[in-house]
Amino acid sequence: MNQTYGYVRVSAQEQNESRQMIAMRQFGVEEKNIVVEKQSGRDFNRPRYKGLLRQLRRGDVLVVKSIDRLGRNYQEILEQWQLLTKKREIAIVVLDMPLLDTRQGRDLTGTLIADIVLQLLSYVAETERENIRQRQAEGIAAALARGVQFGRGRKTLPDRFDHLARLWRQGEISSRAAAQELGISYQTFLRRAKECAEG
Repeated sequence: MNQTYGYVRVSAQEQNESRQMIAMRQFGVEEKNIVVEKQSGRDFNRPRYKGLLRQLRRGDVLVVKSIDRLGRNYQEILEQWQLLTKKREIAIVVLDMPLLDTRQGRDLTGTLIADIVLQLLSYVAETERENIRQRQAEGIAAALARGVQFGRGRKTLPDRFDHLARLWRQGEISSRAAAQELGISYQTFLRRAKECAEG
């Protein structure tokens, strides 16, 4: 008997998948057949998705809320679509885009339209990712040109640092004891003491 599976994906652990879960239940996907994955969609190397692929059989239906929940890489989405719909004969339903519904009974025109819409949507998603990366790179370059420093700023050393560093170099105090007295980690103490000695 054919099964209907739902695939729900969010990019990070703190993101909420409830909207996708509600859509799956409304479509009629059984709770036990909903696979939730908290991982980026930049490629298809995702453990829960791979496990779902192993479960899917010819004639089954795979439901996703939107095409970007399946993935974000244009070329890989098209490859997965071909693999599932053509080679393995698994139907895909994209809830936010009724044209992307390959269940049985679709005529040749419907299948053709679904393939064209998929290509267009995948292209738009990939282009948006490229634009975001380009804007980020341009923003970073502009900030660097203005002298903006990235990363955590260096902590100001406590007043007694030079005195304790001198005692440490003379072997009169351990790095851990000096660091504890200063309220910093001993790794920070060692690094900064060596920098001061060299500089």
